[in-house]
Amino acid sequence: MQASDLKVETRIGVKRKPRRILSIVSNTAQLKGFAVGFFGEEMTRAFLMFTEAGHRVDLASPEGGEVMIDTHSDPRTPGGPYADDLVTLGFVHHARFGALLKQTLPISAVNVDDYDAVWVAGGGGPLLTFKDAPALHALIADFYEKGKVVALICHGACLLLWTRLSDGRLLAEGKTWTGFSDEEEDEVNKAFGMTLNDYTIQGEAARIQGTTYRCRGANEPFAVRDGRLITGQQQYSSGLTAELVLDALDE
Repeated sequence: MQASDLKVETRIGVKRKPRRILSIVSNTAQLKGFAVGFFGEEMTRAFLMFTEAGHRVDLASPEGGEVMIDTHSDPRTPGGPYADDLVTLGFVHHARFGALLKQTLPISAVNVDDYDAVWVAGGGGPLLTFKDAPALHALIADFYEKGKVVALICHGACLLLWTRLSDGRLLAEGKTWTGFSDEEEDEVNKAFGMTLNDYTIQGEAARIQGTTYRCRGANEPFAVRDGRLITGQQQYSSGLTAELVLDALDE
């Protein structure tokens, strides 16, 4: 074979401008008698992708302090369904990142002007802890109205049910978005043998005039970008949703 016959492939890495991203997770709450928090992969996969892209990520929660990964999604849970979630496992055992779970930043200490985007994870806690959290709603609205990227995944998308802009309109009005679907809620309820949540994102979204909620089949990766609002359906959409955030930050 002649040297001229060789096919040479070259790649040039993407050089990104360093950004700051605020990642928000739920504080711990009680759901039908057991403790819930946030879904591991919905925070950690995006965290990894953002840091690998050269961005700085801070971890916050509405009240600050220690937070917990839902037992269901924690890879350390004996016999749990997410034992192979190496990203979350690596996060919790990382000397610096794992320590963030012990002392998250309270949103009262957040200066929106310090950040370029906000990422909100789902899990068992958000439907319980985000609903009656006007300071959190105001923070998300502030991020959006200051031209920042707002990304919500799975049950984190419940914030669109209550977040109002300064003119009183819901952020969800006129937007197309996704979040944990009723079909997925039904699957979880069957797995646990009970109805876990008193309301659903899809059910409540149907009550909002002028909004468009979309979803794919249960556990099918799906993410939507509507301008600076980016949403993901569930944990299997974490990578897709984070990619959309990276694209938006590069623009």
